[in-house]
Amino acid sequence: MENETSRKMTFSTEADPALLAQLREAAAAAAAELIAAAGMRPGQILVVGCSTSEIVGSRIGTDSNLAAASAAFGAIRDAADAAGVFRAAQCRAHLNRAIIVSRAAVPFADPVNVVPQPKAGGSFATAAYKALPDAVAVEHIRADAGLDIGGTLIGMHLREVAVPVRLSRAKIGEANVLAARTRPKCIGGSRAVYDPELM
Repeated sequence: MENETSRKMTFSTEADPALLAQLREAAAAAAAELIAAAGMRPGQILVVGCSTSEIVGSRIGTDSNLAAASAAFGAIRDAADAAGVFRAAQCRAHLNRAIIVSRAAVPFADPVNVVPQPKAGGSFATAAYKALPDAVAVEHIRADAGLDIGGTLIGMHLREVAVPVRLSRAKIGEANVLAARTRPKCIGGSRAVYDPELM
């Protein structure tokens, strides 16, 4: 069985440009594929939880990496911007999985006062806070789709009903990637008629 050190990507804060390019390409492809599969429309929200520790081949929460975070977030931001979709970054458990998002995405939400840091909130949320226009932290959000990079458990921030989406790419760096879209609840009984476009 290979040990954790042998599977780690060679990564530092001055990471190899080729590795960063690979991360950007993988993150952009995953985000674009999910946005298309979910049929996301302008103004909807894509929530992303990301463990940069897992991206670089370490156990979640042990090897926060700002270079990897900036590469992944920038690529996801660009894919979302191209579709007119808002990006939301989930913080780590230290901040109760709060969300970093542009104020325009949640105009009626009550912001909380916290600024994420690599070891308190996570590198991905830190990168989002620095990059998003008019960034705010909120405790809860109801996103229309989500990417979980490295087992960060984003389900609490998705609308009901979450539907798994199998992406063609299962990893970003060394991190496993899971995706979900949401759909409205189907209500009524045997006589109900549903809109197939909303399924």
